[in-house]
Amino acid sequence: MNHEDTKDTKKKEKRRKGKGDKSIKSFPVPSPQSPVTSPQSPVPSPQSPVPDLDDWIEIGKIVAPQGLGGEVRVYPNTDFPERFEEAGTRWMLRPGECEPQPVELLQGRYIEGKNLYVIQLEGVSDRTAAENLRDCRLFVPISDRPELEEGEFHVIDLIGLSVFMQESGDLIGTVVDLLPSGHDLLEVKFDPAFDEKKAGKTVLIPFVMEIVPVVDLENRRIEITPPPGLLSIND
Repeated sequence: MNHEDTKDTKKKEKRRKGKGDKSIKSFPVPSPQSPVTSPQSPVPSPQSPVPDLDDWIEIGKIVAPQGLGGEVRVYPNTDFPERFEEAGTRWMLRPGECEPQPVELLQGRYIEGKNLYVIQLEGVSDRTAAENLRDCRLFVPISDRPELEEGEFHVIDLIGLSVFMQESGDLIGTVVDLLPSGHDLLEVKFDPAFDEKKAGKTVLIPFVMEIVPVVDLENRRIEITPPPGLLSIND
């Protein structure tokens, strides 16, 4: 994610500088399970174990087949095009399973204007096999994070940071997510000490230099200078 404004529209669509790959907790999603041999899979029960993905970074989700030759459409959860455009090993988590399994990415391309990639995976050669991949998610190991330039941050490094008012030092809350928009938005969960009435609620804070001048990863804190009314926008 990017901590600066940019007018480079193409770069912003394909790789918002610094957003990187997003790491999130996951849960089973009803969907076919096997990409090649099983036309259907049972819907995971409420007792299905939740995958432990602390060592993985999610880079995208397969949303639909593309054509008749086994290609699939992927909604990206990363700003690094090479995740889908460069051949090599990725890891796929099928709904209801607990461990991502290695898959070989053969080729991929970006679809302009749709924020989607079309990829070909080894062993998936027809539309039926591609359809059985719907809702599968793609991952890379957390150790595979690319290096970022100054002023850029991986989303995984922002989640959990404490957010303070720069002028007063008051604790506002904790970053729980980052949402893509015209400018990326930090989703901050209010701390009860800041406002008891807002405890547990969240507020969206534009991640731009004018409002978020300090991101201190070493001390796990963010300092903000919100314009009047920003923190009460959801009142």
